[in-house]
Amino acid sequence: MVSVSSPDSGDARERAHAKGLYPAPSSEGRSRNMRANRRTDTKPEVALRSALHRLGYRYRKDLRLDLPEGVRVRPDVVFTARKVAVFVDGCFWHVCPEHGRQPTSNEWYWTPKLRRNVERDRAANDALGRAGWHVVRIWEHQPLDDAVAAVTAVVEHVYDSSATDRQER
Repeated sequence: MVSVSSPDSGDARERAHAKGLYPAPSSEGRSRNMRANRRTDTKPEVALRSALHRLGYRYRKDLRLDLPEGVRVRPDVVFTARKVAVFVDGCFWHVCPEHGRQPTSNEWYWTPKLRRNVERDRAANDALGRAGWHVVRIWEHQPLDDAVAAVTAVVEHVYDSSATDRQER
């Protein structure tokens, strides 16, 4: 297999470490573990999508939404016709009040990074709301049945209220 150099290749990481943009990994194992984190198709996200699909729901996954204010968001699951955006948030990356914890190593890097994630989540929620979208946020630790119930409740409520609106016209 031929390796193609990319901006995320080892050389780029070493240059960024040297510039102090982010900390050097504490070990090769930790580095490997962090590189294995996925932006999309995480286990909780795939489980939720599969359960929704089994129930007959159809949706788009990882669809970029360009909102009127110039804000771009990428919900994990999107019901476009019903304007419902679903995010499956990881406890570490989105600072879960139940399971999130502040890292003790390289706090100078992680504390602002995690704060920015939370701020970005709030900004996305606000922008989606102003654009007429309903937002559902699910924590990765939530039981699958609870997550499915939360999503279907919003999707069905939006569908019921839009059907009522059409009948009243």
